[in-house]
Amino acid sequence: MKLLTYRDNGYEMLGVASQDGKTVYSLSDIGLSFFNMNDLIRRFSGEDRNTVEAFLRNPEEGVPYDTLDKCSPIPYPAQDVICLGENFMAHKKEAGGYSDEAFGTEKKVSIYFSKRVGEAVPDGGGIPAHRDITERLDYEAELAVIIGKEAYRVPAEEAYEHVFGYTILNDISARDIQTGHKQWYLGKSLDGFTPIGPWIVTADEIPGRPKIRVQSYVNGELRQDGNTDDFIFDIAHCIHELSQGIRLLPGTIISMGTPAGVGMGFKPPRFLSVSDAVDCVIEGIGTLHNVIVD
Repeated sequence: MKLLTYRDNGYEMLGVASQDGKTVYSLSDIGLSFFNMNDLIRRFSGEDRNTVEAFLRNPEEGVPYDTLDKCSPIPYPAQDVICLGENFMAHKKEAGGYSDEAFGTEKKVSIYFSKRVGEAVPDGGGIPAHRDITERLDYEAELAVIIGKEAYRVPAEEAYEHVFGYTILNDISARDIQTGHKQWYLGKSLDGFTPIGPWIVTADEIPGRPKIRVQSYVNGELRQDGNTDDFIFDIAHCIHELSQGIRLLPGTIISMGTPAGVGMGFKPPRFLSVSDAVDCVIEGIGTLHNVIVD
């Protein structure tokens, strides 16, 4: 199922989308009540799932998705997003070509960094250009994993039992800030640099080790075209490794890295400008659409 957050008369609401994503039904109208999406992730039971699934088999009238005042599915993540760097081999090579000092060293272990999120940008929301401090705005389409139950010292073979679902994250990056500071936190954490959406697809819809296509388009032009089967370090490895010393709580977001084709990988680089439209598309989830704004 596709779970999402939106606003109705200024109030944050939770909903479930139809299979085609065109119609949304309020969870409260179905008889379910949660404080927000983080609360839902913590408390969503098998009985709740059965209630929603039964409703979707014979739904009542809903609201068109395109008419909603959309929020990111998790508007305010409980913690910084955990991100993987250079987790597709082809992207690792193009990053080294852009800045050997920042990206080109030989790495035999997974690279983790955090991305600060005040409020996540929703599907259809604007991404601020921050033109006063960066001239090298870049995009990165990524599969984001949502942890559903506490994970601590989890064996790799049990990792997927802790996944609630998946969504799309665009890891917007200011490359000049990122390389200038010789670390990634600031250049990836400016306000509005974390579009997430359009919804969370529950893990039962993408079972096992995901092998799904990850793409991005800028103004309709295909830029990235990869597959999660090309991960250097897969989801099970990362949940296992992180959980050896970090207690991953429900609602934790792990963004799994991006394929080749980002702006800095072109010669010359092709960075984003105001009014550019970026679409991140992941098979089995949908499309996250955003526009760069002043």
